[in-house]
Amino acid sequence: MTEPAKSGSATGALAGGPRRGHVRRRRAAVPVPLLVPALVGLAFLLLPLIALLVRTPWRSLPEQLTSPEVWQALRLSLLCATAATAVSVVLGVPLAWLLARTEFPGRGFVRALVTLPLVLPPVVGGVALLLALGRNGVVGQWLDSWFGITLPFTTAGVVVAEAFVAMPFLVISVEGTLRAADPRYEEAAMTLGASRFTAFRRVTLPLIAPGVAAGAVLAWARALGEFGATITFAGNFPGRTQTMPLAVYLALQSDPAAAIALSLVLLAVSIAVLAGLRDRWMTPS
Repeated sequence: MTEPAKSGSATGALAGGPRRGHVRRRRAAVPVPLLVPALVGLAFLLLPLIALLVRTPWRSLPEQLTSPEVWQALRLSLLCATAATAVSVVLGVPLAWLLARTEFPGRGFVRALVTLPLVLPPVVGGVALLLALGRNGVVGQWLDSWFGITLPFTTAGVVVAEAFVAMPFLVISVEGTLRAADPRYEEAAMTLGASRFTAFRRVTLPLIAPGVAAGAVLAWARALGEFGATITFAGNFPGRTQTMPLAVYLALQSDPAAAIALSLVLLAVSIAVLAGLRDRWMTPS
């Protein structure tokens, strides 16, 4: 090899490293003590889902999904989950902004309280809602006596229960997006005469729109699958408070085929949510 060729090779190595075609990533051998439990864990997570698909009565599935009871629960679930998501957006976005953009005593404690429904057993959340918003609750008694509003065991109660457990997902998503957004855009807008709310509405909100959308999708999916708080606070009345998870629980005792059909719908929704959020949260950088 001549000197110019050697020099060119050295320059190429310094400029861009070795040629991409010659770079091969060596596959590291997976230790057996890690591989075996990993495969068992994967099987543990996938086996129930596979069993659901195997045992699904595909021939009678259209009939099951179009039955009045199933359609009633499906329609009510979609309606309540959408309403709960709207409540979460209206209340959760300002709360996320407060946690991300302002300093106040006890902010960490407030953030912990906001995320508490994520780890709180849903049944406990339903009991807490009853004690707060029931007819004899701390606030519910005033709602009943002053305005004649009764939330437990009503469709509105379903929305309240679902919003209670779903809003933290939106708050966490939006707060993280706000912390990643550059606050100097807001400051620049305010130096030009915009109020802080105008800067939020015209500058910040468009910047964090993807985070709001992702949080809203997660909140909607969580609200759609809510069971414990709903049955405790709103009950299980067909056509009024019986959502799909409650219908699955009830149908499992009398009509397993309907329970499987409803479970399949919830599974499809969950997969659609994961597919929609894959590019945002599940793609490695």
